[in-house]
Amino acid sequence: FNVETVEYKNISFTVWDVGGQDKIRPLWRHYFQNTQGLIFVVDSNDRDRVVEARDELHRMLNESELRDAVLLVFANKQDLPNAMNAAEITDKLGLHSLRQRHWYIQSTCATSGEGLYEGLDWLSNNIAGKA
Repeated sequence: FNVETVEYKNISFTVWDVGGQDKIRPLWRHYFQNTQGLIFVVDSNDRDRVVEARDELHRMLNESELRDAVLLVFANKQDLPNAMNAAEITDKLGLHSLRQRHWYIQSTCATSGEGLYEGLDWLSNNIAGKA
């Protein structure tokens, strides 16, 4: 796992990059305490595993420690020709069913940085609004 503290717009984010490998998913819950915002990164090009991503996301969001956390979904790898767009990812992840959750989806390309700051703007504004 990687842990970093990132300053953005006068907010100090402690970021836990816990990865998505099957073996470590059961450990995720140990990092949920005091979580105000969750960034869930989806490989927009991986149509075969988007259902698995949906199931893991909903499993996480059902954890009591995350009940008040806002959700930012990064629909990553938008630079690839067959990538699903944000609307398709929204549908495949069942985001509209999250009626009690404040969420936002942002198209991103991590290699170029495209969309990352827009997503962090939303996250910082929505965490700051809850503080």
